[in-house]
Amino acid sequence: MAFSFFAHEQGRVHVCGHRGYSLHYPENTLPAFEAAKAAGATTVEIDVVLTADGEPIILHDLTVDRTTDGRGFAADLCLEQIRSLDAGGRFHPAFAGTKIPTVAEALDWVKADDMGVVLEIKEAERPDIAVDRVAALLRSTGTVDRVIVISFDHVVLKRAVERHPDLRTEAITHARHADLVGVLKACRASSVSIELDMFRPDDARALHEAGFSNRVHVPRPDVLAEFWRSGRDPLPDLVQWIADGLIDTISGDDVPFIAMLVGRAGRAG
Repeated sequence: MAFSFFAHEQGRVHVCGHRGYSLHYPENTLPAFEAAKAAGATTVEIDVVLTADGEPIILHDLTVDRTTDGRGFAADLCLEQIRSLDAGGRFHPAFAGTKIPTVAEALDWVKADDMGVVLEIKEAERPDIAVDRVAALLRSTGTVDRVIVISFDHVVLKRAVERHPDLRTEAITHARHADLVGVLKACRASSVSIELDMFRPDDARALHEAGFSNRVHVPRPDVLAEFWRSGRDPLPDLVQWIADGLIDTISGDDVPFIAMLVGRAGRAG
């Protein structure tokens, strides 16, 4: 069966490891992706920027400073320089020597391990080139149906679909829009990313009726603990929404936690 980001087509609600299993593994690395799958993820969210020589690599920030032992903008470093960096030791000494992966390496892993990818274009200076390079890799690796390209920049998404009609795209939102379906139609997206506090069941029903999928991002348990300490708990409603088929993908840093929610809702497939 072809890979689908719709829960009703896939027969399960997707569990998406945000930057892999980023709570306990160095984000956006192959160990984090492998750990996410082992913990129950069926998709992983990754971030993409370009090196100085135009290679799409997996990195959240525009600079390498926070997650590696290097310094500077990825756009000023060639792939050989990027590959010399340690992307794991700063997270924990046990991961010392972990490399920043290329998108090509991640797609090879995705195909071999039967996973899906939510691929965010973080590249700021050459976003259209990043989209074009990613689209070419998807075709050459036969993973077009396993990847959905996402961005906060809805104009970039619109241009992406105009140049590459075979791409599925997802618009990231951090607000509740008055006409969410209209927003997706305007940028020709196939799906929307919604924060849990902005999710409403009626919006989800409208999205599904119009043919759009959704991904809901859930905070970590330590963030939700503030609600629990005050006698508030968003989880019963969330589990019910999952059970009712209103959510296609649940995303988060704590993969076992979100996998548990999907299992509790009886939608693990």
